[in-house]
Amino acid sequence: MQLKQRHIVIIFFIIISMGLVGCANMMTSTSQYKGTDQKLSSQDYNAAISQIEAAKDKQYKQKDRVLYYLDLGMLYHYAHQYEKSNELLTLAENDMQDLYTKSISKAALSLLLNDNAMDYFGEDYEDIYVNVFKALNYLELDKYDDSFVEIRRINLKLGMLEDKYQKYATEMNKSSDKKSEFKTGQIKFNNDALGRYLSMLLYRTEGKLDDARIDYGKIQDAFELQKNIYNFQQPDLSQELSSTNGLVKVDVLSFVGKSPKKEKYDLYITTHKDYVTITGVTRPEFFQASIAIPVEEGYHFKFSVPYISPNISVIGKVKIVVDEGESFELAKLEDINNVATETFKVKEPLIYLKSLTRSVVKGVIAEKQKAKMEANNPGIKGKLLSLATDVGVDLTENADVRISRFFPGKALIGELNLTPGKHIFKVNYYDLNGVVLYTENLGEKDIQPNGLNLIETVYLR
Repeated sequence: MQLKQRHIVIIFFIIISMGLVGCANMMTSTSQYKGTDQKLSSQDYNAAISQIEAAKDKQYKQKDRVLYYLDLGMLYHYAHQYEKSNELLTLAENDMQDLYTKSISKAALSLLLNDNAMDYFGEDYEDIYVNVFKALNYLELDKYDDSFVEIRRINLKLGMLEDKYQKYATEMNKSSDKKSEFKTGQIKFNNDALGRYLSMLLYRTEGKLDDARIDYGKIQDAFELQKNIYNFQQPDLSQELSSTNGLVKVDVLSFVGKSPKKEKYDLYITTHKDYVTITGVTRPEFFQASIAIPVEEGYHFKFSVPYISPNISVIGKVKIVVDEGESFELAKLEDINNVATETFKVKEPLIYLKSLTRSVVKGVIAEKQKAKMEANNPGIKGKLLSLATDVGVDLTENADVRISRFFPGKALIGELNLTPGKHIFKVNYYDLNGVVLYTENLGEKDIQPNGLNLIETVYLR
């Protein structure tokens, strides 16, 4: 290779290296999670906490602070450090609201920015379950009034979900870079069974049985009217509000499995006169294969969009054992993976069209720039500069797959009627073939005749 050509190649690789460094801010970091699955399986939550705390300012950038607070707040909950958990989950909730509000004001101006470069303001299911776990933290701290406040916020947020993204779509439609009309998706979720269940238990504990019965009815409504989410058999709660004839009600809430991941679809654009076609569409019921956009014909681009990918748990059933005697199987009340998938639908069309618009605008500019570079730099130099441009565009088009890693995948419940006093509890977690995977020894608990006797168990596999 001639000396001049060798210099050109060196310059090309320098440009690419600089691009990789610059694009690191537009890629999702996951290295902080390496090895955490094993720690969770052995319930070594303190080791997981130490690992995540050590990743602050390295893998978690300032734009990822909500993710950091969520991850750490959930781990502290599992480690039974409830005040610390609430401190972090409150920081997460406050920043989610603040960053969302700021994103509305910037929606039109940020249309061509990759979502990875922007502040992460959380997935909507994360925003909902923050209140669930804050409520549970307050219950452990015997702060029932504070727990009620958190529970009420769950369905309040669900009621505002569609309006939340309608505002976002309205602002995006004001952008001068808009190529097509932004519209939100539809959502069929406004009543959360787990939140209603916790509310029912609290009302029952306070002797407000009429209010407890209302929540019981709302749980039934959740299963009857939201079968897209509650697509499994409703647990039998018919005895939850009945008399126990001197025995004490003990309620068990078990969280198993893991919340979903985000993965990406790679899609390919071909431009025609005033419209584009998209190939590689794996979900034609959602992604349009042809969209009217004012553009010149003859260009080809790639773009990526995120989607929710449910985690399949290895847990087949969960049984609680009392005093080394009779065991009781728990029933599923909530599938958090289903909730995450459904709540993502409302903003999915906005992400899709934003990514498509950004790719078309940036791609057309890049193609025109490549033509100029090749005309002004004939031969290998022009081709290398053109290739560097292609690589640079691809590097800045990464789907934003940020999502918290430590929410559970399912919530199971059960109720026991026991004599007041001390009892020893353990929980057996079985795989799909009925083999015991793990036994969690909960130790001795003093069951009180008054108050809420709620036992929480966790196994994130």
